[in-house]
Formats: sequence, structure tokens, C-alpha cells
Amino acid sequence: MKQFRITVPASSANMGPGFDSIGLALNRRLTLFVKEQGNWEIKNNSEFLSPVTNYEDNFIYQIAKQTAERHRKILPECKITVDSDIPLARGLGSSASAVMAGVELANQLCNLALTNEQKLQYGTDYEGHPDNVAPALFGGIVITAISNNEIEYVQIPAPGLDVVAYIPSVELKTETARRVLPDSLSRKSAAAASATSNLMLASLLTGNYRLAGTMMECDLFHEPYRAELIPNYQSIKREAKKAEAYGTVISGAGPTMISFIAKGLGERLAKYMSSKFPDYEVATLNIDQDGLQVDQQVHSIKSL
Repeated sequence: MKQFRITVPASSANMGPGFDSIGLALNRRLTLFVKEQGNWEIKNNSEFLSPVTNYEDNFIYQIAKQTAERHRKILPECKITVDSDIPLARGLGSSASAVMAGVELANQLCNLALTNEQKLQYGTDYEGHPDNVAPALFGGIVITAISNNEIEYVQIPAPGLDVVAYIPSVELKTETARRVLPDSLSRKSAAAASATSNLMLASLLTGNYRLAGTMMECDLFHEPYRAELIPNYQSIKREAKKAEAYGTVISGAGPTMISFIAKGLGERLAKYMSSKFPDYEVATLNIDQDGLQVDQQVHSIKSL
């Protein structure tokens, strides 16, 4: 009887102008404790997850089943206990984490021996784009592009920055945030948006974090259109800048926003922003370097 644990980090897409291309993993995690048994049983152990009434309606199970079927396999029955500290519909990649957990669940239960490239492709097929699934899989900051139907990616070294997230109590569905975006940009606007993204990334890689933060806040692809959907969008950016944040952006489609600040100053920024926005969960986060992990020794970690 197999017994294992899968953990997948949260993620934040875009970093401002890196629209649908740049993502970073964050140290909040979705965790599955899995044990084979004679029937299906799924239990959610998190305030962020709804109780399971029918295992076939569970999103992670559905992804795992689809993945198994791609290889003409049938999922063995098992008990899955799910923990998560990733809030749903907040722009922290909860869907991508669940997708990658489902892919890995099938990989482990059906002995698929999937490569990382296959996992990334499957995750992208289910999620629609790779900007969240890539960091959820690999950890760190990952830049992706789809070229000739192939997913190309590069993982870059994590910058020496602290990350502070401002998580509101309200949800914002990705579909809603997508609907406000224009179908096209003029050539002039597209060129300016692309240049901003290029300079932001180059600044990160060369350690010019002040310029990187400035470029983060100059996005033309999505933030100007989504700003009206994000509670306290301008005031959060303004107050974070007062507290010496390099840049503050929408996390994914929102409504969470995140700031990047010099290493060691995250707690100070979080304390200041908590006083200004008491209705928010203000969290100091780290860039997760591990990505998706599988542990086969769960018997000593948690009772299943």
C-alpha cells in the first residue's frame, strides 16, 4: 500500500509587467497526505477548503483522473487528507497548486514516471497558461513562454528581497479580472509595455532593485485595467512606497497585492501596513525555492 505526501507552494504571477510570463513561488503550501486503501476518501483540513461531499467533485481528484486517463491508467483508490494555507481566489495561485498536486497524485499512484517537462505541459493544459504552474512546480522565479506549441522556461536566481502580501477578505475570480482586459494594444503601447517588462527583469538580474520596483509599477498590460477591481489599490501602493518598498503590484489577477522590499525590512513594512489596513491579512512571505515536493516517509510525519 502506497503512502506519501505531496506539497505544492503558492505562487504569484506577473510581478507587474511580466504579464502571463513571470511567476514566483511563495512559502504557503497545499499539502496532500495520501494512503492507498480499498475505497476513495477525501478530507479537507483547512478553512480555505470546502468540505468534500463527493470525492468525484473534488478538483484535485478530477485533475489526477484526467492525468491517469492520458496514460490509459485507472487511479487506485486511496484516502487523501488535504491541508492548505493558500486562500482561494486571491491571486496566490491556489488553482495552479491544486492542478500540480493532481498531476503529481496521478504520477505517484499510477507510476507514470513523468518528467518535469511533462508535468509542466499537463499543468499548463489544465490551467491555461504556465505562469503559475511553473513556479509551483520548480520553485523560485520562473519566466515562461509558449513557442511553436512548446513551453520554454528559465528559472532565475531569487533576488535578495523580502515579499509582503496584503490579502483582503474578498475574492476575485480570474475570469472576472480577465474580462476587463482589452483584446489588443496599439503597436506603440505594446512596445512600451514590452520594454518595461524587459527592463524590470534586467534590473532584477543585475540587482538594481530600485529600478526594478519602478518598472513593476509601470505595467501597461493589465494593472491599469484591473486597478478598479482591487480594493485600496492606490492607497496600498502609496503607503508601501512611504515605507520604502521598491515596488507594489497586483498578485496575479488579484485582489491580493504584494510589495518587494530590501532583505530584512519585510517585518517592518508588514507592521506598518497592518496599522494602515487592519482589515487585511498582511503577511511577510519568502520566495519558495523548493517547488513541488514528494515525501514517501509520511508515516512518521502525520497520521493518515
